[in-house]
Amino acid sequence: MSDKPHVLVVDDKASMRDMLAMALMAKGMAVTQAENGEAALKQARATRFDAIVSDLKMPRLDGMGLLRELAKGGEPPPFIMITAHGSVRDAVEAMSLGAADFMEKPFDLAELEFKVERAIAEGRNTPSAGGPLPGVVGNAPQLAEVADIVRRAAQSTVPVLVLGESGTGKELVARAVHGLSGRARGPFVAVNAGALAQGVLESELFGHEKGAFTGADAQRKGRFETADGGTLFLDELGEIPAGTQVKLLRVLQDKVIERVGGSQPIRVDVRLVCATNRNLRQMVKEGRFREDLYYRVNVVTVTLPPLRERVGDLGALVQHFLGRENSRLKFPAEIMGILERYHWPGNVRELENVVRRCVALARGDSVARGDLPPELLEAGDLPPGEEPPKGLVGDLERIERNALVTALEETGWNISRAARVLGVGRTALQYKMKKYGISKPGM
Repeated sequence: MSDKPHVLVVDDKASMRDMLAMALMAKGMAVTQAENGEAALKQARATRFDAIVSDLKMPRLDGMGLLRELAKGGEPPPFIMITAHGSVRDAVEAMSLGAADFMEKPFDLAELEFKVERAIAEGRNTPSAGGPLPGVVGNAPQLAEVADIVRRAAQSTVPVLVLGESGTGKELVARAVHGLSGRARGPFVAVNAGALAQGVLESELFGHEKGAFTGADAQRKGRFETADGGTLFLDELGEIPAGTQVKLLRVLQDKVIERVGGSQPIRVDVRLVCATNRNLRQMVKEGRFREDLYYRVNVVTVTLPPLRERVGDLGALVQHFLGRENSRLKFPAEIMGILERYHWPGNVRELENVVRRCVALARGDSVARGDLPPELLEAGDLPPGEEPPKGLVGDLERIERNALVTALEETGWNISRAARVLGVGRTALQYKMKKYGISKPGM
């Protein structure tokens, strides 16, 4: 038996089939052709292929139908879907059915060859889906599902959308997508769209030319150029203004940018990972987020569970954060019970702050009730699942604390800007932060 990878190429146009076949054979692959999905299905049932490259729109049985039929018989070979311009919504469905990747016409043959080679290598040497993602702590079933999706998505170059409440670890997932991908040696660049005004955001993303605006004393590369060959993590996607959404769409469609104040198109090769805690689908319905951009960024979706849905991971997370603080502080069963009964509106980030507070305040080698924030004690003194009644001081403090954390996160932890958003003085905000044990993650 030949060691050559065997690829099935499916397209109703003979010229396209021949072009794809010649390109793949030049890379040392054996190629079988099929003129539609029905013929391809017969061949796939008779022969084991290392990969399938199929057009989406075909008579008799289209690419999506072929993928569905193959999936019925078990896991299909790595499947790369070729879609026409503007049919990204179909690509979303194809990925959900198990497609390894998709390409949009017109495409670069070199990119196709690369994707097919990578899909074949992935199919022959499937990495273990078990185990947590790098940097992610916990063994909850939801995290295992997240890890599986991330490991599969990382092998492609499609955009990934990470959904979840604030503090659930969206940037950790973005870094895992990058680290497990073929771009791992390239740059990972992160930018928080919610912390920047529109003009500043566009300059950050696309760069600017000298003299583009007051203060632009020199040409400056943007984050897309900096991330060329790697991954750009765009956090708080739902906060991007309409004008910037149009420019972002162009980058995804054409893979080119223009610096602010410039007219020269600059080609970039960037894998985009976006994150938000907003309901983008609802925003699309309300006309506040472009539908075409939504389907561009929402090719693969990763949804992170809130901490309250995986309380079984609390112990591992506490130990993880204690390790960061180089502390051997003990959390007795009574204290862990309080943690388990709390609803964690700030999620893992809030837990990290609680652990750091306990390390700072504990008088001995064990955490006492008085070391915990008041909102945790109120929740811990009630039966499991029951929250303090409305109107209590602790309830008001919890609301205030959540408002402070939200404002700080949305302004990139810029205290002066957050104070303006909240309508309070900088000194007052610093006092409240100290009172509630709020500090920027990682500090």
